[in-house]
Amino acid sequence: MRLVIAEKPSVAQSLSAVLGATTRKDGYLEGNGWRVSWCVGHLAGLADADTYNPDYAKWRYDDLPILPEHWQMVVGADKKKQFDILKRLMNAPDVTEVVNACDAGREGELIFRSVYDLAGCQKPMKRLWISSMEDSAIREGFANLRPGADYDGLHQAALCRAKADWLVGINATRLFSVLYHRTLNIGRVMSPTLALIVQREAEIDAFKPVPFYTVQLELPDFSVSGERMKEKAAAEQLKSACQGGTATIKQVERKDKSEKPPALYDLTTLQRDANRLLGFTAQQTLDYLQNLYEKKLCTYPRTDSRYLTSDMTESLPVLVNLVANAMPFRKGIAISCDAAAVINDKKVTDHHAVIPTRNIRDADLSALPAGERAVLELVALRLLCAVAPPHTYAETSIAVECAGAEFTAKGRIVKQPGWRTLDAAYRASLKSAPEQDNTSEDKALPELVEGQELPVTGAAVKEGKTSPPKHFTEDTLLSAMETAGKDDMPEDAERKGLGTPATRAGILEKLVSTGFLERKKSKKTVQLMPSKDAVSLITVLPEQLQSPLLTAEWEYRLDEIERGELAPEDFMEGIAAMLKELVETYQVIKGTEYLFSPPREVVGKCPRCGGEVAEMQKGFFCQDKSCNFAIWKNNKWWAMKKKQPTKAIVAALLKSGRARVTGLYSEKSGKTYDATVVLEDTGQYANFKLEFDRQKGGGK
Repeated sequence: MRLVIAEKPSVAQSLSAVLGATTRKDGYLEGNGWRVSWCVGHLAGLADADTYNPDYAKWRYDDLPILPEHWQMVVGADKKKQFDILKRLMNAPDVTEVVNACDAGREGELIFRSVYDLAGCQKPMKRLWISSMEDSAIREGFANLRPGADYDGLHQAALCRAKADWLVGINATRLFSVLYHRTLNIGRVMSPTLALIVQREAEIDAFKPVPFYTVQLELPDFSVSGERMKEKAAAEQLKSACQGGTATIKQVERKDKSEKPPALYDLTTLQRDANRLLGFTAQQTLDYLQNLYEKKLCTYPRTDSRYLTSDMTESLPVLVNLVANAMPFRKGIAISCDAAAVINDKKVTDHHAVIPTRNIRDADLSALPAGERAVLELVALRLLCAVAPPHTYAETSIAVECAGAEFTAKGRIVKQPGWRTLDAAYRASLKSAPEQDNTSEDKALPELVEGQELPVTGAAVKEGKTSPPKHFTEDTLLSAMETAGKDDMPEDAERKGLGTPATRAGILEKLVSTGFLERKKSKKTVQLMPSKDAVSLITVLPEQLQSPLLTAEWEYRLDEIERGELAPEDFMEGIAAMLKELVETYQVIKGTEYLFSPPREVVGKCPRCGGEVAEMQKGFFCQDKSCNFAIWKNNKWWAMKKKQPTKAIVAALLKSGRARVTGLYSEKSGKTYDATVVLEDTGQYANFKLEFDRQKGGGK
């Protein structure tokens, strides 16, 4: 028997169908010489600090930094059953080898190896490495299983990443929380990302608009604009000098220009476009794409490549035609396929670009959830555009002189619309498409020759103001994260910026759930705005924890570990040294007592997630932003009884599920009575009912 371990049950089922392992067992499938099981995501993870020392359960400055000598992995209580099944299967006498079929990336490697090591497995290990869940790709992958040892570097990099995040998260969060007397979540990638947003808001706040003036002249069939001028009086003077005068054509320049099609999508560029065009968050796009991958309609999502490999050259025209026929927006548009534009073996690392699969031919796309269908159409559009002809046009630039000043104008004539025909058709199919990206179609200019004189039929002064930097959206923040620290990195650094395509969405969601970031809708876009506490945190954080350069450098080092060029111990020693220095040298910034919002008084534990419930102005709310548990002070049930839930009542309800309440109002009798209020939480709503004391004689 050979044992295959996938990351999720849905993936395990797809693999089993191809392998012929169709007999259902408890926690796995079996048949045809194969057993196929699954991990349910991260079954095992790094142990909490108090596992190493019970004293670490309390946060104390004197215990820092916490630097485990021998790291421990633990299995979550809710995942123990599946781990026990995997452990038994891995160590079964009839199992000859184990195949790691978890997602083909850094995290997938860590998920499998953690279970393999914790289970004490010694069986030979193979690796399934595929970029698509199509049956043909699965069959080819199993026909070409690779030795597990080929991915030892990938595992070491993944483990170092997890340990580095643990060390920074535990030590920096505890250090700043203890020093500033409130919980301040700090992360290796989270904090520099937050710093980018806080810095942008500071630039916007400090910005002072500067007015400028331009003179615009109307000539027969076209208009020209002068340079920006600081003084309105000077602009008015120039306008008057030109009014009713003559303009002389000084220069006419014609150039044929070509706009190459955009490259295929990697995860980050897809997330950016889906945010700008469809309004999806980065996490939503990743979730939709993951579902499409598991439904065999798209290739592997967590890729940082925008090209395909040369072995795909022959099959690409067939795929392009299948995709074109499945897309409603391309009706009536001729399709071509320049495969060379998207093939580049040197620019493909672990996985090629995100593209649809051939299964799109037989799929009922109308049955897909709206979000998945929208993302699939976007991926399909990009494939069709990327292999389409370039957009070509003739551009004419002219310079005109009038009253001793120079004025200019540009015009263009489209020669071949190329890939932009598809792009325009897709945008037209959207309900509310944003404006086209900097591609304002200049009008064609009339035929002009140098030395020609034209009458000025009108002149006007246009007033403008310099614009402040724009608030970040998820689109622009993902771009900033991708390029952060780029200029200071070595030229050959493959991974630059904050985080990886696979982790950036999770970072943004964590910043929102911890209350540091807020999504605010403005017109058609959703802006990311920092909270007061976010600004305060960045104010007190030392440069090394908010610098994108540090994290970008770590990503580069992790890449070196992956390639076997850097010892994991050297990387971890650098992290430990930084944290030791931080704890020893950091001084509390004076005058920061009022920087942070005062800590809210906790009244009890949340019945849904176990988090802290605190009193706020409008009620009692779970402090975990991802949990929606709330007892509102203006709740209708309480209002009908002319009572408002007090701190004492809510504390009792959270502790035992019931609270004795006096002076409840009866609508029927108009009198008051005493009773026990019972909390019944449905997981979606906090409901209440009454229990009455049993009176003598068995009445209520």
